[in-house]
Order: sequence, then structure tokens, then C-alpha cells
Amino acid sequence: MPNKLTSISSTSSSFEFNLAPPPIDHDLLDTMVDLGAKVSEEGVVETFGNDDEAIHAAYEGVAVVDLTHFGRIRVTGEDRIQFLHNQTTANFEGLSEGQGCDTVFVTPTARTIDIAHAWVMKSAITLVVSPITCRSITEMLTKYIFFADKVEIQDITKQTCFFTLIGPKSNQVMDELNLGDLVGQPYGTHQHYSVSGTPITIGVGSVIAEDGFSLLLSPAAAGSVWKTLLSLGAVPMGANAWERFRIFQGRPAPDRELSDEFNVLEAGLWNAVSLNKGCYKGQETISRLITYDGVKLKLYGIYLPAPAEPGIPITIDGKKVGKLTSCAVGREANEHFGLGYIKRRTASNGDKVLVGDIVGTLVEVPYLVRQTPLTKTSKT
Repeated sequence: MPNKLTSISSTSSSFEFNLAPPPIDHDLLDTMVDLGAKVSEEGVVETFGNDDEAIHAAYEGVAVVDLTHFGRIRVTGEDRIQFLHNQTTANFEGLSEGQGCDTVFVTPTARTIDIAHAWVMKSAITLVVSPITCRSITEMLTKYIFFADKVEIQDITKQTCFFTLIGPKSNQVMDELNLGDLVGQPYGTHQHYSVSGTPITIGVGSVIAEDGFSLLLSPAAAGSVWKTLLSLGAVPMGANAWERFRIFQGRPAPDRELSDEFNVLEAGLWNAVSLNKGCYKGQETISRLITYDGVKLKLYGIYLPAPAEPGIPITIDGKKVGKLTSCAVGREANEHFGLGYIKRRTASNGDKVLVGDIVGTLVEVPYLVRQTPLTKTSKT
């Protein structure tokens, strides 16, 4: 496939993926192994042996990440918009074809399950969710389809591939691909293209940030697209480096920052929540939290001089004020970085805390800094 991707062409908005299994001779994992990847028994590309270089590229250049192990759920049927509008926190009725958003799956008491990135297509909504929640979310959504609902839920993870481009030079790569018309478009905007007759959808945003781009591909095209992105200067990133970068950026993840222990506002996911769309799962709890200023915890980044085990208490002056939820090797020598929930009004940005017996420094993280807290008068 040539660098200028003359083989990529726009398709009509009615374009839909052919979800048939890919030809057996187009195996993305074989391509990854040939390029030096270490692949787990579960088929996850763990590392290319360049984790520090890839993270540096995500900050200073451009990295490409294979997130094919993430879940992809396709919601179809006449009632799909209203259905997801009622089942998640975002305002789907305010979106048009070609737009997208983040939304949160929550329990009836607004406890967090997962963040989903959603693309609203002509006849379907595609959701990208975390690997460990895809099955449970698919089952949960299916359970909430009532007899009269015209909705179908399909897990399309195995029939598709998913890449993200992250870093300040992502726009430059898009220009090189003759796809500069997406540059500068709102987060979640997506368009359909064709690569040698196989489908690819490209959207604004990299799951972890509002900049960068996401690519939903047919497996038959995935290997050639990956090689083209590398030829344009993108540095390959595996799942291990992605997890470190996630923690540095402060994006909450299931079984870490997202669980039945924390509600959606404590997780800081304000941009994915609507207050003015009527009744939906968790809505009453969210409204009360805002009305009565009931958000008790805040998620912080924590600079640490040594590793710490997620789950250990965070204290100030001997009193427990929170707990560590994630920790990773930092970008600098002898540095580690964690995420943790802290009781509001007990500490703020720059304060020292004890994580177990390790002194840490609280810091705001980029993913959560971009969130805009809602008020009772917010129009979302």
C-alpha cells in the first residue's frame, strides 16, 4: 500500500463493514511478530521492545497502538439511539451521523463499569470498550432489551481491528495519508474510507485523548495499514507501554479506577455525563451528587520515588484519606507514577501524601484536567 494511500477513498455514509471472517492469509499478529512484537497467549501485542521510545513518541512525535484486544460492540435497530441514551450517561439524542462521544456505563447508583467511545453511524452505533468489560457489557445490554425494543447487540471484536494514533505529529501523518480533512474536526467525528476495497473508519480522538485518531479496520487491511503508518514515522506501541501511558494521562480503567467502589463523578468523567436528557440509569444519583455537593473523592496522579502496590492506603498525618488504584514505572530514572482517589478538601495539587510508607506528591493529570464539572444549570 503506497504511503500517500491513493488506495484509500471516501465512501458514502451508508458504508457498512462486511463482518465476514478475514482471509486466513491476512493475519495481523503474524505481521506484528515479523516486526518484532511480543504477543501474549491471548493474542495481545504486549511490546515491541521499545516501551520508553514509544512513550516518548506519544509525547513528542507520533505513536501507533494496536488496541485490537479492546472490545467493539455494534448496536443496531430502529431504537438504538434511544436505547443507549437510556442505558449510558451521554446524550445520544443530541448526536448526528458522523459524530461521536465518550459515554459511561454505570450501575443504577452511578457506580462505574467502563468508559465507552461511541461512533454514531448511519445504521449502527459502534462502541469501543475495555477488553475485560466487553463480554459483561454485551450481556448487560442484551438483558435490558425489552420485547418491543427494536435493538440488536453484536460483539464485533473478532471481526475487526482497532488502532490509535497518539502524539502531536498525528495530524502530520493524516496529511501524508491525504486525510487532512479530519484534522481539526470535533472529538468523535469519523468518516468511512476504503483501502483496496476493504473498509476502514477513521475518527478524531485516540481513546486516551481528544487529539490523535482512531482507526477501525477490516482485518484484511490491518497489516498493510500498520506498515504504512510505520513508514510515515509512527513508532509502534504495545499494550504494556499503553498501560503506562494511560496512567500518566490519568484515564480511569476498569478494576482500577472504575468499580462499584467509585461513582462516575468521583472518577472525574464529567464530559461524558448529561444532566438534561431525562431519565437514564444512574441519573437520580448523579443529580443528587451535584445538587448537594456530594462528590466525596477526587482522582489524582501521584509522583512516587519507588513502586507501590495498587490498593494500599494513602494517608496524611496518620489518617487514611484514600487509596492507590494504579502504578507504573515513570518516565524518569527511579521514578514511578500512580493514580489514586483522595478525599476532597483533605489535599490538593502539589501536596505530599504517604502511599503506604512512601512519600508521594499529588498532581493533576491531563485526561481529568480536560473534564468540565457540571452544575445544576449545565446544558448538556
